[in-house]
Amino acid sequence: MSLFKKLFSTEKKETLDKGLEKSKTTFFSKLSKAVVGKSRVDDEVLDQLEEVLVTSDVGVDTTLKIIERIEARVARDKYVGTEELDRILREEIAGLLSETQTGAETEIHLPEISEPYVIMVVGVNGVGKTTTIGKLAHKFKSKGKKVVIGAADTFRAAAIDQLQVWADRVGVPLVKQQMGSDPASVAFDTLSSAVTQQADVVLIDTAGRLHNKVNLMNELSKVKRVMQKVIPQAPHEVLLVLDGSTGQNAFEQARQFTKATEVSSLAVTKLDGTAKGGVVIGISDQFRIPVKYIGVGEGIEDLQVFNKFEFVDSFFKLES
Repeated sequence: MSLFKKLFSTEKKETLDKGLEKSKTTFFSKLSKAVVGKSRVDDEVLDQLEEVLVTSDVGVDTTLKIIERIEARVARDKYVGTEELDRILREEIAGLLSETQTGAETEIHLPEISEPYVIMVVGVNGVGKTTTIGKLAHKFKSKGKKVVIGAADTFRAAAIDQLQVWADRVGVPLVKQQMGSDPASVAFDTLSSAVTQQADVVLIDTAGRLHNKVNLMNELSKVKRVMQKVIPQAPHEVLLVLDGSTGQNAFEQARQFTKATEVSSLAVTKLDGTAKGGVVIGISDQFRIPVKYIGVGEGIEDLQVFNKFEFVDSFFKLES
């Protein structure tokens, strides 16, 4: 049995395998065509591999890094057979992820502090931000933490309504105001309520409009300033939610939001049902921001803590 496979629960691993099925099937179909008739890894195979990685949404810059690493191994070992390519790719990609992912898992851990730990969640509309907040609330509550959610995306009534559904489902309080209210005001009320309730963690939703970067930056900055009137260190974490199924568009979203605010962690959603799972590798590498969660299904438990070894193992479908 693979060393990786001993580390994870069977149920969680099966969910991840299923969630990445389309990505890995598409990837290996392309890879098989790239090495057909070839017994060793040469320049032609590497050129083909480069195209496979780019078209699998790994991204150009990250692809070039991977190719350079494999070229170095070929130069060192003199002869590398194509049957070894899966293993080498797995090792080099795991090594690349290790540069931004310290430890196997990078889940948000709540430190021992005297005030609520504030997580501001950002991302464009439609990426699964509300669902991610609901599932995170469930994760924290299941660990015995007291959670408060703030509906500071006041530009969409649907966002407030969806958060209420999740808050009711998970059984945590939601602080909200009317649609069109000042988002910073909602954030202020949420933190004030969390302090009064002696909550452990606060999840703040924010508006996901990218049509004007200056407005976005100003709005997020204002929300942060107002939160700091209640809790000086807030937000302790800025979690950017990206839709993995959008492939290269997710890179652009990451670019815009990292310019607008100091993003400290990532959640990549909707990886099930898409062939674009390679985007996780590229985004982690290019933005040097740890991916902490990935969405691989609709269930409340299907927002998984990102584990680089588990992810690479599932992506390259290792056999026992």
